[in-house]
Amino acid sequence: MSAFDHDHDEGSGVSRRKVLECMTWAGTGVLWTITGGVPRSLGLVGSAEAAEASKAMTFMQISDSHVGFDKPANPNALGTLEEAVGKINAMPAKPSFMIHTGDITHLSKAKEFDDADRIISQTKLDVHYVPGEHDFIDEEVKLYKERYGKGTRGAGYYSFDAGGVHFVGLVNVVDLKAGGLGNLGNDQLEWLENDLKGRSKSTPIVLFAHIPLWTVYPTWGWGTEDGARALDYVKGFGSVTVLNGHIHQVMQKVEGNVTFHTARSTAFPQPAPGAAPSPGPMKVEDSKLRSMLGVATVNFKQVNSPLAIVDTPLQG
Repeated sequence: MSAFDHDHDEGSGVSRRKVLECMTWAGTGVLWTITGGVPRSLGLVGSAEAAEASKAMTFMQISDSHVGFDKPANPNALGTLEEAVGKINAMPAKPSFMIHTGDITHLSKAKEFDDADRIISQTKLDVHYVPGEHDFIDEEVKLYKERYGKGTRGAGYYSFDAGGVHFVGLVNVVDLKAGGLGNLGNDQLEWLENDLKGRSKSTPIVLFAHIPLWTVYPTWGWGTEDGARALDYVKGFGSVTVLNGHIHQVMQKVEGNVTFHTARSTAFPQPAPGAAPSPGPMKVEDSKLRSMLGVATVNFKQVNSPLAIVDTPLQG
């Protein structure tokens, strides 16, 4: 949840045959606009697009900082997190807030959480967190909850409203299923159903969790076993965006009224689905590393307006 004090707040799409999936490994900030439920790339972000985006309600997404990681894939994960924060601080228009979609730390150590907080706090933004599986491996499984769990339910799920958008932070890294698939659990799903009840179907919904809620590659556990049930609850809303991390690469999918987007890591890349014997930190040439790490900006102009996502690598 937010690192600051936070009070808990309580159409038609395209057909399924118009599903679009795309993967981006690099680039210099591709601006995606959603029109009629279908994403359209506006190309590299230039001054005109940046100026247009600055008029919107904007928030940042960062993910998979893995503070404490020091293996060959990136011996200085804290340093690249600091570079990402520098990118955010250099933006011409300050975002409204930031979302971190999990794996803040690599080994759930107190010092790792301290270091992450020290760097992320430099943005001077309100930050809303959900945990990754690497944030829940301390012996008593309490460090994440003590820092970020104020006002949350269960293992740390919650919702809030901002700029006419309803945001829901979900936890799918407890009781992982076969192969590492994420799991929401019945209690959280019932809470989600109740949380969405009574809301206008024209309200834009943003769901964010660590592991993708859609099935990316089940062989590697890149999906959530009961994610379909959560997605059933948002089918009636005209605009739904699902933000995830975990797979350390940009992947997008649009199906009906739902846009799925996974973010780059700020620590290290992982291979494309099935491109290696297993997932995990992927060593690349030092000159290429920062083109495969980055942050995402999401813009909402107003209710029922197109959504734009800008993915910006640390270098490129």
